[in-house]
Amino acid sequence: MTTVKQPPRIDQVSAQPSPRRTLWSAVRTACAAIALTLASAAPSAAQGEFRVTLLGTGTPVPSAERFGYSTLVEAGSQKLVFDFGRGLTIRLAELQIPFGKINAHFLTHFHSDHLVGLPDLWLTGWLRPPYGHRDKPFEIYGPPGVAKLTKGLTEAFSRDIEIRSEDEHDPAEGIAFDPHEVQPGVIYDVDGVKVTAFANDHGRLVTPSYGYTIEYSGHKVVLSGDTRYSAEVAAQGKGADLLIHCVTVIPDDLLKRIPAYQAIYQHLSSPEDAAKVFAEARPRLAVYSHIGLNGDARVEDLVARTRSVYDGPLQVGHDLMTITIGDQPVVTESPARPGNR
Repeated sequence: MTTVKQPPRIDQVSAQPSPRRTLWSAVRTACAAIALTLASAAPSAAQGEFRVTLLGTGTPVPSAERFGYSTLVEAGSQKLVFDFGRGLTIRLAELQIPFGKINAHFLTHFHSDHLVGLPDLWLTGWLRPPYGHRDKPFEIYGPPGVAKLTKGLTEAFSRDIEIRSEDEHDPAEGIAFDPHEVQPGVIYDVDGVKVTAFANDHGRLVTPSYGYTIEYSGHKVVLSGDTRYSAEVAAQGKGADLLIHCVTVIPDDLLKRIPAYQAIYQHLSSPEDAAKVFAEARPRLAVYSHIGLNGDARVEDLVARTRSVYDGPLQVGHDLMTITIGDQPVVTESPARPGNR
């Protein structure tokens, strides 16, 4: 694998003493050079590659091993992020992908564990390189309510935006939101990359809630979103190269001792529920993400319960697992770190 040299930090860039505006000009010039270095060093799918990286495979439970749920899709010229779990920007930084260079962003639903990383990605991607220096609006797609969300974030961080605009002269366009409230159907079609939203089943009160299908160069990836068993997810997954599905494991003894755990299965899939979707869809590869292991549940339990229903190709996802889509999906098992990708 190619070794990627880390670019210098901004605070290591030197400048001769000069008036304030001259200093800022020098820093901006240096940062632009850093950005070019980072952009060339960062892995790119611009040559037609179709690649999916699990940025976070966890749940609302704080974990150093499984960050909050988020997925990066790279297809040709496009870099797309789906959901914004805790620690999203840390994972992107590990991959050396400038936050401000994500082309579009997609939200499945409004639960906080899918949202808490959004302000960080939005705000930090506006800063000077190597973070990305976004110079166009933050494009975000999601269920009705996205416009209200982005308006509220803009108001909440208005003082920070005012200060940085005057003090650091970051471009006004880069901190603006461009929200798209969408209904099921094709919602994004750019440079041969097509994204389709579809309704899943995250429980009676969590509506609308979406999954997403991403198509590029004759291949298809499906993200279930948070859902219990859904025939629509299975239908979307038919013929998919990759189907990524949520799952939660609750041991039987825990369900008996604490009946409240039953409520989780009113919103999320048991291994048997997810396996039923996999068995109906028959994707080339099924991968678990948004993995909840409750009580003393282990990954081995998850696999065993899945195998009672589904016998096809299966991977239990981990943070920074990468799947390259081609004639057969290729999985990078070891976490990708700078210098290893």
